Amino acid sequence: MTTGLIPGGQPPDPRPTSGLPHQRHELAGQGALHVDNRPRSSVITARAAASFEPVGRSVASARAFVRDTLQGWGFADIIDDAVVLTSELVTNAVVHAGTSADVLCLRSDDGVRVEVADRYPEREIPLQGQAVDMGSPDREGGRGLQLCAALAGHWGVEYTPTHKQVWFQLDLPERPVGTRAAGPALPADLLPLADGRVRVAVVQIDRTGALTSWNEDAEELFGYAAEQVLGKPLTDLAAWPHTPGTSTGIAEALQLSRWEGSYGIRAANGRVSSVYASHLRVRDTGGEPSTVCLLVRDHERAVLQTPLRVPASDTNTGSDGQSTDPFEVFIGSPAPDDLDGLLQRTVERARDMLDGDSAFLLLATDDETELEVRASTGLPSARQRFARVPVEAGPGRYGSARMPAVHDDLTAVPGAVPLLSGTGMRSVVTVPLKVEGRLTGSLGVAAESPGRYSNEEALRLQFAADRIALAVESARLGELERLRRGSLSFLVEASDLLAGTLDRDQTLALMAQMTVPTLATWCAVYTIADQASEPYLSYVLHEDEELIDGIKSLLSKVAPPDPVPTPGARVWSAPGEAAHQAALRSSMRSLGMSGGPPHQVTSGIGPTLATASAVGGETVVLPLVARNRVIGMLTLGKPTDEHFRQEILELAEDLSRRAALALDNARLYSERTAISQSLQRSLLPPELPEIDGVEVEVIYRAAGEGNEVGGDFYDLFPIRDGAYGFAIGDVCGTGPNAAAVTGLARHALRLLAREGLSGPAVLERLNSAILDEGARSRFLTLLYGELWPQEDGSAQLKVVCAGHPLPLRLRQDGTVEPAAEPQPLLGVMEDLELYEQTITLDPGDVLLCVTDGVTERREGTRMLGDDGLADVLTTCTGLTAGAVAARIMRAVERFAQDAPSDDMAILAMRVPGLHKD
Repeated sequence: MTTGLIPGGQPPDPRPTSGLPHQRHELAGQGALHVDNRPRSSVITARAAASFEPVGRSVASARAFVRDTLQGWGFADIIDDAVVLTSELVTNAVVHAGTSADVLCLRSDDGVRVEVADRYPEREIPLQGQAVDMGSPDREGGRGLQLCAALAGHWGVEYTPTHKQVWFQLDLPERPVGTRAAGPALPADLLPLADGRVRVAVVQIDRTGALTSWNEDAEELFGYAAEQVLGKPLTDLAAWPHTPGTSTGIAEALQLSRWEGSYGIRAANGRVSSVYASHLRVRDTGGEPSTVCLLVRDHERAVLQTPLRVPASDTNTGSDGQSTDPFEVFIGSPAPDDLDGLLQRTVERARDMLDGDSAFLLLATDDETELEVRASTGLPSARQRFARVPVEAGPGRYGSARMPAVHDDLTAVPGAVPLLSGTGMRSVVTVPLKVEGRLTGSLGVAAESPGRYSNEEALRLQFAADRIALAVESARLGELERLRRGSLSFLVEASDLLAGTLDRDQTLALMAQMTVPTLATWCAVYTIADQASEPYLSYVLHEDEELIDGIKSLLSKVAPPDPVPTPGARVWSAPGEAAHQAALRSSMRSLGMSGGPPHQVTSGIGPTLATASAVGGETVVLPLVARNRVIGMLTLGKPTDEHFRQEILELAEDLSRRAALALDNARLYSERTAISQSLQRSLLPPELPEIDGVEVEVIYRAAGEGNEVGGDFYDLFPIRDGAYGFAIGDVCGTGPNAAAVTGLARHALRLLAREGLSGPAVLERLNSAILDEGARSRFLTLLYGELWPQEDGSAQLKVVCAGHPLPLRLRQDGTVEPAAEPQPLLGVMEDLELYEQTITLDPGDVLLCVTDGVTERREGTRMLGDDGLADVLTTCTGLTAGAVAARIMRAVERFAQDAPSDDMAILAMRVPGLHKD
């Protein structure tokens, strides 16, 4: 869908301007065709346009577009008719005609004109003078023109060779001058309740979501001075109700032309204040959009709340002259699209119907054992939302939510309605919501005075509950289906993220980041190394980063939860109690009630109270069980007086199972990697000896992530005074078998060389030892040599090259030549006839030894090879051994873009010559 909005001015003609002739037909009534002579001189003050693809979901998108546009223009009285007509016309275009649809809304002083155009003009072009047959009302398609004739003040059809356009005009109802909406005069005791002075916070948000204006009432309501919040995003303060896969986020709400509803604002004291807000999207003279937000305390919502539009056919008096029940008026009006809106409107109407001080509605869980608070008015909703109470609270009919109940005075039966404990309510009437005999919820109205309600009020409320029960259950099932789809998407994404890493610390971070803020306000992850270890606090995350350290400090002072393997979430009250006690002690010290000077602790009160508020709500613990062992606990928490809804806990349980397996896999991988790296280190010499008169440099790079033991190795060790042995080799393959041969070769070389054996004898005995390994044996390429520095500054070497890449000798004049001849590799044949070759390195000469990972470096079909290595070595004349090795490695890495796929070892030895004083 593409949209455009141009407030003010005369809109361009949306019809094609290709110059092709087009027909114009304007219909009125049921059969007459005539030209509409109504003057179109009304000034167009705004224009909104959108295009919709020929897919089924476009119909819903078109309805939402028209609804949002007219709501933003303030034309609430004609929204429903416009949405119905647009729905039918767009359905005809995208479903029946199979073409895209263009929707254009034009605003004028006296109404709205909506035009719907498609690209299928061949569909039944009516001719002037013919009677128009608009089809049967029972037909699936073709109802659009009938509805236009029935609902619109003016309408018509226009044709061109490429487009067909249906338009309709909806006029605004006439009202007395200055009247936008009006209600009846009411006695003072029926007026909405408000504080002595109503404070309306006025804030303004720019296109990025940052606060640009903050009035004095906002300072009084939330405790922030303007300079503290200006420039910050509203999302830092708003506690937006969010459920995965459902609802509109605050970022989306701020982009709508108009929005009303409830959410929370985190005040400076750390508590969440429930507010009712009205958002209006405006633009300045330069065309820059922003959002103006009006906010009042939630119990004063009547100051901002838009009056519900009552259909014209509804009146306050029935045909027999008796007054119509206000709740029946609500039932007859269009119900809100979402479950929360429907429930909130239900409790408000129920409260008004029985003249109560508060009302509440609870929904039953699937097993009908508990009721969950979903909507309330006149009660601290933030504290009570999603709180759960048992269906059967006690013996008798008054202890069950399955039957209507009237309590004249709750002080006489404390605990009869747990939801109202500590609220000051004295009398209450509750009735069940049932669908097909199954308990789906409970609706209640309460008053502060005793004896307010009787069985007559219970019957009225039960009648209203019976009428709303089916609609509530239908909306609940719809929300549950959306939640399950969202939960499935959430779990799929979580599984992909968890499967994408084997790093333990990253897995812990992902677990926390996936739960906050989607499932909880804060979370902590405890890990257990083994069955004998205590749980360890490994990770803490809060949606406000400034509170993380405080929560971590608090949890470190609280005994960790017991590692119980029982699946499911269980409540953990220790953090909330500890935070409450810490806040109480800080407050007493600040007041000088503990004997210490107040000024010494005042600075710490703020963080302590903020931490107490952050963890003061419901806290639950879910076990992390993998391979029949508890490896940790996932702790989720809410701020003060907030609760988890059951669906969120079920989703968290599913997530905890996946996270536990990912965490255990990361643990196993880390253990295996540590073992491999330790074994790899044991196969390489701990350090190289310093040789007088010879520079030595080694570079070793293992391929991969270090989880496999490589087959390349090197060694340099003293044999006896003045003699040194050196080796560089490559065992076939990787893993434990290759590691066994690598370890055997390196240690056998040292042992045999120190026994005084010659180079060929050393390798022949090593060959026999490798063959003795049987099925575990691996063939081995090896370059072995012995080095004797000479007094004249040169060095004598005896080398044996058993199947290994030949060593290269770089002379001072830049020539490069092989320093040995190839001979059979080890671990293949029993009888080897090896011989050693003697070479002398003159001062300035370099001997370069490498493994095949260097010479077989590839880029597509190209390979570095022995010749390429020799070319690089030619450029190293005059360099030290370290510089030679570094240049070779750099050339190898630059030869190809991909990371090396094989281990690489480089051993460079250079004879610098004698230094003369």
